[in-house]
Amino acid sequence: MAAQTVPELFDQTTHGYAGECAYRFKRDGRWIDSTWGEQRGQVRTISRALLALGVEHQDRVAILAQTRLEWMQGDLGAALCGGVTVGIYPSSLAADCSYILNHSDSVLIFVEDLDQLEKVRAVRKNLPHLRHVVLIDGSAGDFADVMDWDEFLAAAESVPEETLDARSAAVKPDELASLVYTSGTTGVPKGVMLTHGNILCTITSASDCLAIEGEYLHLLFLPLAHVFARLMAYCALLRPVPTAFAEDLTKLPQNFKEVRPNFFASVPRVYEKVHDKILASAESGSGLKRSLFHWAIGVGTRVSRLKQGGESIPLLLRWQRALADRLVLSKIREAFGGRLRWAISGAAPMNVTVAEFFDACGIPILEGIGMTENSSFSNVNRLDSNRLGTVGPVGPGIEVRIAEDGEVLFRGGNVMAGYFKDPEATRETIDEDGWLHTGDIGELSEDGYLKITDRKKDLIVTAGGKNIAPQRIERVMRTSRYISQVVAYGDKKKFISALVTLDPEAIGEWAVQHGIGTDSGEQLAAHPQTRELIAGEIEQRNRELASFETIKAFHILPRDFSIDDGELTPTLKVRRKAIVEKHRDALEQLYAGTADARRPATAGTD
Repeated sequence: MAAQTVPELFDQTTHGYAGECAYRFKRDGRWIDSTWGEQRGQVRTISRALLALGVEHQDRVAILAQTRLEWMQGDLGAALCGGVTVGIYPSSLAADCSYILNHSDSVLIFVEDLDQLEKVRAVRKNLPHLRHVVLIDGSAGDFADVMDWDEFLAAAESVPEETLDARSAAVKPDELASLVYTSGTTGVPKGVMLTHGNILCTITSASDCLAIEGEYLHLLFLPLAHVFARLMAYCALLRPVPTAFAEDLTKLPQNFKEVRPNFFASVPRVYEKVHDKILASAESGSGLKRSLFHWAIGVGTRVSRLKQGGESIPLLLRWQRALADRLVLSKIREAFGGRLRWAISGAAPMNVTVAEFFDACGIPILEGIGMTENSSFSNVNRLDSNRLGTVGPVGPGIEVRIAEDGEVLFRGGNVMAGYFKDPEATRETIDEDGWLHTGDIGELSEDGYLKITDRKKDLIVTAGGKNIAPQRIERVMRTSRYISQVVAYGDKKKFISALVTLDPEAIGEWAVQHGIGTDSGEQLAAHPQTRELIAGEIEQRNRELASFETIKAFHILPRDFSIDDGELTPTLKVRRKAIVEKHRDALEQLYAGTADARRPATAGTD
């Protein structure tokens, strides 16, 4: 019988596949495999320890850690005893941790190390509901209110296995499994209530859409505090296939080669950075190597476009594709380990140029869409029908429709139970008929493929009355290897302007080549040659946009946006409102004509 709760799913998988690999993780420079049977024992020990510490049915259990094995174990351990997991991004400041812990009424928190522990201790006196702090790595030392990992696990000895079995059996599909706090690009985060039924419905639907084979290996590096990563981890539990935990983003290239995954999920910004790095490497080679690279990509692109159109591949082109693959494309795939069958992109719109590049290399990126409020999944492209530029059809059991104003609405078992402690916001987001209002504007093809065109709230309305989606402009501009981030601006203005940040690696190499001897971000951003370079990059990409969408003035910032400074969400989406407020003076000067902002040749007053 199909599982209806996380404890039932965990029980079925760990019993039925006890001897098979569940997780891979790296310790002391060596990859270690752990079976489902071993995980069953460890997770049940964690769950019994939670019971020993007085965690009651539906109590909240927080986790403040990087993506790692113990994150999943703590999450599953909480679920088995009827607890509710509350993920906190490891990049969160102490004040952010305090807000989430207080709003969720969390009674226990797992913290990764002493650095994360310090955040909790800094606000400990403001956390009346928090009773226990468990340190995963390191020693609690003289902190009387902190338990180290071994001490925590030892507490399980006082709780019989039968007691845990009874608690697991009492968990119901409509009860909460997790509170996921939206990272959000504006405002205070909301606690999205996801039930066991939400999770099971979502992973069943998503898994039916994805070609996950039994022998596949999944590499996970997205933050588990984000529901997108949790969705992928639970899909691997459902199938089941082993998940390897990447060490961290800096070691991701090495981990790809060591693990050699068959699939992984990521956000568009990561694909864009890899794309830019590959192009930069190709451009730095000899003239012959550059020509060979561009020829091979061109051949792969022609094949990709014919497949997209459902056309057959001519014999000569098939031969050229085989040669291009042997000389160039296979080497790009080797950077991902050489066994990659497909990848998923979600959490933000994907640049079609980047998607087509990877497809040309033989790496299909299946773009999908989801939001925290629908358990991070509603639509995804399929491996045998991957239509670039769309987010694919809905998954089984999910409904979609386009409202009269163009907003995309969803309904199904994946839709959240509501916002924690916020019934008013819940009513604003889910209507009386159960439709979730996403805030996305989209189009639906006759055969059900959804295309997102813009965001309802982010639309720029120029002084000339033009409605403009800033995300489209920004995606086009980010195809420049020298541009890292762009924030388009221009609501009620005569034209569109932008804040631009530079890609440190690419601009650094360019500066050396052109004899610009400065390590200062401010000096490099303000240098006339840098401004000339970026003006040319913008001018070239403006040709892909309608006249009223083009960037006609810009300001280069001395450093890239960051999560720590509140400019990016943990999934690398720009916090538009915060960035605009921080740099409003510079933006307004672009319209006053007092800023040193070179305008591309396409300037006008549409």
